[in-house]
Amino acid sequence: MPMARRFQVYSKILSLRFPKSVVEKPIVCHLTKNYDLIFNILNAAILPRNEGIMVLELSGSRKDFREGVKYLRDQGVLVQNASQEINRNIRKCTHCGACTAVCPTGALAVKRPEMSVDFDQKKCSICELCIPACPTRAMEVRPTELIPSG
Repeated sequence: MPMARRFQVYSKILSLRFPKSVVEKPIVCHLTKNYDLIFNILNAAILPRNEGIMVLELSGSRKDFREGVKYLRDQGVLVQNASQEINRNIRKCTHCGACTAVCPTGALAVKRPEMSVDFDQKKCSICELCIPACPTRAMEVRPTELIPSG
């Protein structure tokens, strides 16, 4: 009986930004087919200029992971670690709503009739479009800390 190939599973959450030229290509599917990787799409959107953004968890052997990420970059995809989150500084926020106009996922929305801006972090794809849109700089990127498993 042949011995099964054993490896330690390597997993990371990545933020992918697809240029307009490759948005409609099935690039992510090739990660499974050609690189033996498993992916879980956590969030995805097509931005106003037809660029794509996707946050996914990618898992497999370290070697396959490196080769899969290299393939993505060779296709023109910007690959970044998503070990960060968007945070709203409540003290700086004036609820002007400028951020809601650029948010592709609806994570930022105006609550009516109060006319206050709500931020649903679960919907946030970490695209960072809200950061330059905010005139008071209330939207910030902050690193996330991993909770050690027990």
